[in-house]
Amino acid sequence: MDPEVLAYLNRISRTIGFTLVWMGLNSTLGIMLGYAFVEADWQWFNYLYYFFLILSSAGYFFLLYKTWKDPIDFSH
Repeated sequence: MDPEVLAYLNRISRTIGFTLVWMGLNSTLGIMLGYAFVEADWQWFNYLYYFFLILSSAGYFFLLYKTWKDPIDFSH
């Protein structure tokens, strides 16, 4: 297999892996453990969860940017 195609497929697989881990972690914490739901009043774990969600989103988008910023030269 060509190295350029392999590099492209590696980027795709890393993107899918990052997305699944990020979504799995945030949905487990938020929905399954109930930290995303504000019942009668905001609790400390609600603030902590949404703070973590914002930070992990920024980290996720930074990793995607870092993964896809350099173009792959397919001209060979």
